[in-house]
Amino acid sequence: MSNTDDVAMAEPKRLRSHAGKVLAIAIAAVALVTLHQMISGMDPSEIRRQAFTLSPHAILAAILATSASFVALGLYDVIASRSVAPGRVTWQTAALSGMAGYAFSNLLGFHLLTGGAIRFRTYSRSGLDAGEIGQIVLLTWLAIWLAFAVVVSMALIFDPAGIPLMDLIHPAADRLLGVAILLGLIFAIVRARDHASTISLFGWTIPLPQRNMILLQLLVGTFDIVASAATLYVLLPADVAVGPALFLTVYATALVVGAISHVPGGVGVFEATVIAGLGLAGRADVLAALVVYRLIYYVLPFVVAAVLLAAFESRYFVSRLPARLSAPLRSLKTMMPLITSAVVFMSGIVLLFSGATPGIPARLDALEDVLPLSLVESSHFLGSLLGLALLIVAYGLRRRLFHAWAISMVLLVLGALASLAKGIDWEEAMVLGATALFLLLCRDAFYRRAPLDVSRVSWRWLGLIGLVVAASTWLGYFSYRDVEYSNQLFWQFEWSGDATRFLRATIGLAIGVFALAMYRLIHQPDGGKVRAKTEVHADIADIVAQSPDTQANIALLGDKEFLLSPSEKTFIMYGRAGNSLVSMGDPIGNPAEANELVWRFREVADKQAKRAVFYGVQPENLPLYLDMGYSLLKLGEVARVNLQTFNLEGQKNQEFRYADRRATREEIAFEIIPAEQVPSIMAELREVSDTWLKEKNGSEKSFSLGHFDPVYLARFDCAVMKQHGRIVAFANIWRGGGVELSVDLMRYKSGVSKVLMDALFVRLFLYGKEQGYTWFNLGAAPLSGIPDHSLASRWSRLARLAFRYGDEFYNFGGLRAFKQKFSPVWTPHYLACPGGFNIPQVLLDINFLVSGGLGRLIGANSNKAPGQKSEAA
Repeated sequence: MSNTDDVAMAEPKRLRSHAGKVLAIAIAAVALVTLHQMISGMDPSEIRRQAFTLSPHAILAAILATSASFVALGLYDVIASRSVAPGRVTWQTAALSGMAGYAFSNLLGFHLLTGGAIRFRTYSRSGLDAGEIGQIVLLTWLAIWLAFAVVVSMALIFDPAGIPLMDLIHPAADRLLGVAILLGLIFAIVRARDHASTISLFGWTIPLPQRNMILLQLLVGTFDIVASAATLYVLLPADVAVGPALFLTVYATALVVGAISHVPGGVGVFEATVIAGLGLAGRADVLAALVVYRLIYYVLPFVVAAVLLAAFESRYFVSRLPARLSAPLRSLKTMMPLITSAVVFMSGIVLLFSGATPGIPARLDALEDVLPLSLVESSHFLGSLLGLALLIVAYGLRRRLFHAWAISMVLLVLGALASLAKGIDWEEAMVLGATALFLLLCRDAFYRRAPLDVSRVSWRWLGLIGLVVAASTWLGYFSYRDVEYSNQLFWQFEWSGDATRFLRATIGLAIGVFALAMYRLIHQPDGGKVRAKTEVHADIADIVAQSPDTQANIALLGDKEFLLSPSEKTFIMYGRAGNSLVSMGDPIGNPAEANELVWRFREVADKQAKRAVFYGVQPENLPLYLDMGYSLLKLGEVARVNLQTFNLEGQKNQEFRYADRRATREEIAFEIIPAEQVPSIMAELREVSDTWLKEKNGSEKSFSLGHFDPVYLARFDCAVMKQHGRIVAFANIWRGGGVELSVDLMRYKSGVSKVLMDALFVRLFLYGKEQGYTWFNLGAAPLSGIPDHSLASRWSRLARLAFRYGDEFYNFGGLRAFKQKFSPVWTPHYLACPGGFNIPQVLLDINFLVSGGLGRLIGANSNKAPGQKSEAA
């Protein structure tokens, strides 16, 4: 097939992929315009008055109907979970998942995304995988659409004349359509079996759940729609004469249209459909009933669900706290970002809508005697901008960014103060204060220290922000439609000038949204995928397992971030220090992608106004860094022992034979502990490690070397030396794709034997040779092999002096001599970084990453034994 044919086939697919988005936008736009025309003559104060005149009995009945509806929503999940995972999910967990999922998705929109995220969190606790959770979500959605079909079919059959939406069709045709829908449902039930099955219809394969489950879901779904419709029905004015068939049909249609539009909560779309379908345009009491319905059916369940989820998470955390002292609040960290993002976004909407509506005259009169007009004007303008800022920062909360959390706290406090200063809006101030308190309680969920980069805000999120700002603008123009427009309005400053304050705030918001969009357009995010610190994903571990270089295993330490290639087959691991992003070695993975990924890494650093530094790179990649204009500094040499030629025979290997035999006489036994058994000996390993650190007056390192971390050590096989059954030395084993073997963390008890470390290495060599490995990597000897010539570079002369006279602080010569006796092959490795005055700062940044500072480096290595692997930069 030609490329032209491929393009021709791909074009319809591309168009179909965008058709849903276009349809959703068109529905939302038409509905909002229709709603505007329907209520254009209403007075907002009259709508507010009508809302406050609703009877307490009607409000109580609406709350009871809402409760009944959400019981049904919970039953959706109870029935679906019993079908998909019988006996594995308690009915309490399933009911909470259903009610909370629908409470979030009803208010926030994007039903499968928001409701699915809630269900994934709760059901995963019960051991369900993503596929099973997806089946539950699919079955609950199937139940809703089946219920819609039942309601519409019954309405068409029994009262077609009472449905204005069907006026263009003959009543007989209406009944025929209703009967057809009902027969289709009966056919599906008849074809269903006692187990899951499928049917083929017009070329489509449709999955069918069990017959009894379909019947139950139909019953529950119908009850749900009737109960949720009753919530609105009891709030409508008494003189609204609407038959139940018409009302249920219009209500169900409004729900469907609102869901298709993807507008959060179907705001505007739902109201326009209900008002148009019932023919109630121009009535303030009807709009007031719709507003109160929103508060009762959407906002109230959202608040209750958030509290229940917080209690659910807290109970889970408390029940497992003794077993998870090393990772406190881990459960909340995964759940709270989504909730806090939604709550902060809603707080931003509160500020924007508050700034678009008139203040209460009595409160403004009270402020007139206390505050200057300039402060009130400034507070109103600032409050709207703070609302926009909260909408933006909410995106960072989803990504668990600490900076987003800190900025949100400041914005919420300032927003509360601005609300009080612009009109004593204590209600908004309380909402913002409660949100700030909620964020404070969730502090530990935001642990990522990456900066809040606005350029990474998605276009979908920007579109959502634009929609909210547009709605706020429309609300303001609706509120002040009786004010005659004039250019002078922008420059009028008076206590009764609510309209002028709104206009100035609107201009500020428009400029802010435009600037944000332009910044996002200009600063496109990089093509690589940046992984957050402390998260080592399975794809990273797979790449490491296939790499022939054992140094790649340092990626599993969990103290680095990762930049992945677009194919996700190659990565760069790096750390942040000072003004540098420091790559640990060359790219790991597919060599063909290394060049592009190195340049991408430099672009990432450049966008953050930082230096890209490459630490410990190999000679074969030096041309790439030279092409970048980087300076190259030789760090030392890496020692590798050829295992294929290593043996204990001959005069030159007498020392190794002696070490091996003496260790045997001293009853020191060598053993390889598989990774799955390492946790069982972790206490002994920690004792050896603590003793070693205390004797050497040392401290743990990171970045280029491992440190004692049970999670990290449990990833590897462990070589141990035992004397009388007790571990006296250990080293975790790095494997490099069946080619190279190495060790990282080596700890031992002193005074056990003079040949302890020699014997450990000898037996590791023999073990590696037996396993078919070619090389054993002994690690680097810092500053080894530096040129000793009067014409060498300043760095070389300085490094040579440090190597020659620095043994008082660091055992450079002893480490080199220890490794040399194994007759290794020495390979240089380098530091590639910007030259000039950048080099001293780069060295300090690397030292901070590895040792935490110069003082710790010197203190940690002043008494270093020659046998210990290098733990310095």
